[in-house]
Amino acid sequence: MQPGSFSAVPRHSGPLLVLDVAASLLAARDCRASEWTGSLDLGRSLTMASPGADYWTWRGQQFPYPARLKERTIYCWDGDAFVAVSRFTGSLIKLVPTEWGAPTFEIDGIKMLPTAKESPFEDARRKVALIEPRGKIVLDTCGGLGYFAACCLEAGVARLQSFEKNADVLWLRTINPWSPDAEAAQQGGRLHVAQADVTTAIEALADASFDAALHDPPRFGIAGELYAQVFYDQLARVLRRGGRLFHYTGSPNKLTSGRDVPREVSKRLEKAGFKAQLALDGVLATRR
Repeated sequence: MQPGSFSAVPRHSGPLLVLDVAASLLAARDCRASEWTGSLDLGRSLTMASPGADYWTWRGQQFPYPARLKERTIYCWDGDAFVAVSRFTGSLIKLVPTEWGAPTFEIDGIKMLPTAKESPFEDARRKVALIEPRGKIVLDTCGGLGYFAACCLEAGVARLQSFEKNADVLWLRTINPWSPDAEAAQQGGRLHVAQADVTTAIEALADASFDAALHDPPRFGIAGELYAQVFYDQLARVLRRGGRLFHYTGSPNKLTSGRDVPREVSKRLEKAGFKAQLALDGVLATRR
């Protein structure tokens, strides 16, 4: 599959429910309210629905009140019932609500995005600002839910090439209203998403073809190849001189892990041809 050729299923347009939203709908029914106002897209917007005795109506369609819902779970309408937004094809991939609206996701119970102190979307915005994407051609190595991509688009990126190898994560993006839609008219064709392993796909990218890069790999113990010298050499090859790279590392506990991953990353990037410094919860590097 060539970069930019990912063809996803149509984006989900139905209501999304979490525990507190479902409880609010039920409370409106019990109070015999004629209208209910709340969010059915994980806090992106407010909308109105009409609670009835046996069902509620939204945008001219009737929906049953859901049975017992679980915490830390997002439910979408599949045409017959509200089902959890999760898949299991070798690993359990699950979209998980946060107090901030924008969800995170988990792979086999391991949370993929930081959410303790702020929205994962706001976290992405701060990191994207470090590479100053306006007017640039940017490489997004591990696309995930697309929050880096969304923030780059918001900041005026000229073109963004994103890679994500997990088909189930790309499926989550079609349901998550916080994930950018590459086909949306407002994107102006600037976002290109490929389902591919960036460690091999990067070999086909031209020398010095990107102005900046964002690298948000899973933790070292899961995807060590994305922290390898050979991959950093490839990042240096495809970045123009002066190009910025933000590399997320997290803040692993040195006392329990026995290693200083951010420092190790900095040394390897320096060897690849970058000038590196610690920044936020990762490394900011500039191609020399």
